[in-house]
Amino acid sequence: MHCIFCSIIKKEIKSEIIYEDNYTIAFLDIAPISSGHVLVIPKLHFTNLTETDPLMLAYVMQSAQKIAGAMAKALKLSGYNILINNGAVAGQIIDHFHLHIIPRRAKDGLEAWPQGEYQASEAGQIAKKIIASLPKS
Repeated sequence: MHCIFCSIIKKEIKSEIIYEDNYTIAFLDIAPISSGHVLVIPKLHFTNLTETDPLMLAYVMQSAQKIAGAMAKALKLSGYNILINNGAVAGQIIDHFHLHIIPRRAKDGLEAWPQGEYQASEAGQIAKKIIASLPKS
């Protein structure tokens, strides 16, 4: 299976790389939600969040923290969103785990998702199902 992100890691495909260390690489998204939109990925291939090695997740988050701080300073941002799309239904297009850092500016026109509310006792039932499925430590 060909993975475009693995090709970027191998420098087979040109990209605007803004950060790289031994474990991660970050580059500008070619279809940005806002100017400066960055993807942070592990150099090892993992399909999605739940399949990614926990240590790799830590490396990705450490890189995201560095990049987000630099981005906010360099671009004079009002804030930023950190986003992970997990699965096609959630908008994941490339099957290589990646994290988005999306620059936000005052009155940028980007809207947060609509929020709803739970029906009576629904929240408790859902919480119990999730808790029962958590891995035992």
